[in-house]
Amino acid sequence: MNQARTERVPVPSLLAVGAVQQRLLREGLATLTSLVADTGEPVDSHQAATLLGYGADAICPRLTLATAATVDPDPAAAQDRYRNALEEGVFKIMSKMGISVLDAYRGAQIFEAVGLGEEVVDLCFAGTPSPLGGIGFDELACDALDRHRAGQAEVARLENPGWFKHRPGGEYHATNPEVMQALHFTVREGAEMKGSKRGAHLLQQAVKGGGFERYRHFASLVNERRPAALRDLLATIPAGPPVPLEEVEPAANILARFSTAAMSLGSLSPEAHETLAIALNRVGGRSNSGEGGEDPARFGTERSSAIKQVASGRFGVTPAYLANAVELQIKIAQGSKPGEGGQLPGHKVSGEIARLRHTQPGVALISPPPHHDIYSIEDLAQLVFDLKQANPDAEVSVKLVAEAGVGTVAAGVVKSLADVVMISGADGGTGASPLSSIKHGGGPWELGLAETQQALVANDLRSRCKVRVDGGFKTGRDVLVAALLGADEYGFGTAALLAEGCLMVRTCHQDNCPVGIATQRPDLRAKYTGTPEMVVHYLEYVATEVRELLASLGLRSLDEAVGRVDLLAQRPTGDPRADSLDLSPLLATGASDDPEGSGRRGPGNPEGVPRSDEEDLRRGAPVNQAAPARRFVASDPIQRPRSELGDQIHDDAWPGLRDGDLVHLQYPISNTDRAVGARLGVAVGKAFGSRPPAGRARIELEGTAGQSFGAFLAPGIDLRITGACNDYVGKGMGGGRIVVRPPADDAGAPVLMGNTALYGATRGELFCAGRAGERFAVRNSGATAVVEGVGDHGGEYMTGGSVIVLGPVGRNLGAGMSGGELFLYDPDGTALDQLNDELVLARRPDEIELVFLRELVVAHHELTGSAVAGEILEDWERTHAAFWRVAPRAEVAAIEQAHEGTG
Repeated sequence: MNQARTERVPVPSLLAVGAVQQRLLREGLATLTSLVADTGEPVDSHQAATLLGYGADAICPRLTLATAATVDPDPAAAQDRYRNALEEGVFKIMSKMGISVLDAYRGAQIFEAVGLGEEVVDLCFAGTPSPLGGIGFDELACDALDRHRAGQAEVARLENPGWFKHRPGGEYHATNPEVMQALHFTVREGAEMKGSKRGAHLLQQAVKGGGFERYRHFASLVNERRPAALRDLLATIPAGPPVPLEEVEPAANILARFSTAAMSLGSLSPEAHETLAIALNRVGGRSNSGEGGEDPARFGTERSSAIKQVASGRFGVTPAYLANAVELQIKIAQGSKPGEGGQLPGHKVSGEIARLRHTQPGVALISPPPHHDIYSIEDLAQLVFDLKQANPDAEVSVKLVAEAGVGTVAAGVVKSLADVVMISGADGGTGASPLSSIKHGGGPWELGLAETQQALVANDLRSRCKVRVDGGFKTGRDVLVAALLGADEYGFGTAALLAEGCLMVRTCHQDNCPVGIATQRPDLRAKYTGTPEMVVHYLEYVATEVRELLASLGLRSLDEAVGRVDLLAQRPTGDPRADSLDLSPLLATGASDDPEGSGRRGPGNPEGVPRSDEEDLRRGAPVNQAAPARRFVASDPIQRPRSELGDQIHDDAWPGLRDGDLVHLQYPISNTDRAVGARLGVAVGKAFGSRPPAGRARIELEGTAGQSFGAFLAPGIDLRITGACNDYVGKGMGGGRIVVRPPADDAGAPVLMGNTALYGATRGELFCAGRAGERFAVRNSGATAVVEGVGDHGGEYMTGGSVIVLGPVGRNLGAGMSGGELFLYDPDGTALDQLNDELVLARRPDEIELVFLRELVVAHHELTGSAVAGEILEDWERTHAAFWRVAPRAEVAAIEQAHEGTG
């Protein structure tokens, strides 16, 4: 405890806790004592998490508790609410990291620092990455003295620091009212510019000139601002004398590299979401659907998003959704909420959004950390494979967060045969999450991009992928700096929303956006005035600025700029704190020279010439001796690993399905045959949407299926296997039927399926005459299944569908379940001990449910020949009493409330 007095200044509590913990660790005494932080500093959950993460065992936030006591007639209740909020916030942060107990989080130091010098890190935060260095104890002491003086003032008060919303005199916001207004002024015809505080001559020119002159004023506010991002500390160096603007590649080529950041239908209104899709399609770029799915009515039209996300929540992922993508993006993380995935508050889950996401209206939706089928790089490679089987014509990208070590992950992503590596920076909002989720998450995209570029170059992987980046992009200069640091493509999020009318009210998560952009309320959506033309104008102006900047550097295309870190240098700003940063880690090449022509950029090979034509031939790339050498050729074919059996089944079955025939096919199968059925299922989705095809196909297989058997299956397809299956059976299943039967020589009580079966299924049936592994039916939202035993975490995050388990169940059954139902056959009376009873309740089935249950057990017996089902049916009058129905607590409470109302 640091007791502050008038003449004594408290050391910042995090420094004190960190320094003591480090000393205790060095002396081998950390396990013999506890650290209690009795301090006035912690306000939010992040500050509490850092104290815990650097060694505190307990925290007493004295000042905040005292303040809470003054804002409510019941001081104790106010303090309890604050403590609960802080606790829940820490739980949420721990969950992002996959940590379930505080003992594993305390002292783990899983943070990064930006702007802290070596002396501070070594003493207080040893081992914490701080790649750019920064301020030391002298500057931190000055800050402490300033706070102390403010606290000793005659009238001391707690000021609003403006952390989340712009406030005059508060924290600087890159998207401040002046910048926002200037962008509105740029894209709206007849708009008025009011009271600009700087650049009066530019403003006068902008008023008299056309749209691009207005854009110049907006760009000047951004490009000439006080240092607010790492790119603001970089200056460009010409590669040679300027070239005529007409010699620079056309704006259309640059626009084709633009995309929107992932903003879901749900976080945004349908009108705002469609506006972005239309605008990007018109300029030849790619809009990103986000992870909320998309209305099938948009498929095949100008309103369809080119990039369709596949995240851990699998919201809206159906065969038709996959079939209508130009690019499929696997979301591992995003900059503003790393590890968390998406989040949509319950009040934004309208009936329309629930329909598209196959869930329940009013239920909050969170994509959990990616621990289902992208837990490891091997799992990721399988998902890349699955998606390439599903839609062979689509590129596959993987979205990563800008953080220490992202280069290593990016190298794994490229080795997994992804076509695009996406680096997402911390800047920007989310359109849906609470405010606590958009601060202190992720790092600057400049750091993540530089590390990714260097790692890919060092591992000879850079020519095998495109690199895309987003996070606070606003102007052509942002694009140019990103290109010089190694990015091929560039995403716009907040700026694209500003261009369609966003006012930065910062109430996205509350569903009361006054301009109808980040809301599902019909009355507010009616106020939306954005148009695709506004977004198109903005992006065209950005591309025009990029062309001008390229010309000024003596470059004729963005390809000539990509990776040219030799054209960047740190610039002095006159701000001692900004100038204390060492940006040399951003400007490394990944290879000092390239005498053997490996294709890596460096002083000896600034153009990054590909290794050889022979290498391009091995990769399947066309060789054009007359074309200028480039590090990445945008027309390179997509890498398409194939499943021979999956392709054969598609070729044999598709004509009959399409034309109305009944098809019956038989094949042997082995565990090297992966994602069998995916290509056929998505072909049906492309041609027929969610409707059954004209024909029907029964496909019988014998052997052991590889991973993702029956993934993305569609109506009209009946897959029957005699043997066993690996993980991910029925992943993303959108219809059809899968039947798994044991081989004839099986000894009994077989385990026939691996982990994570029916992950993200929306429709269809699965009958398995054996047991399955862990996480059975995770995120199932509509499929029906009968299985004879499941491992831990069965029914996890279910939002719909019915699962009948005729055998033993593992722990944590029903975790995160918000819809659907589980029926458990429990003759031994042990199944209920495995329930996650914080979230689900069990009761005996009623008469109607027993009829439904018996029909499914009969179907299971007929399709699989299950001995277990046969025994149950032989004595149904007795055995039906051993069934339980498990459902979410919220559903049970709603039914009870309805009964009370009718009573």
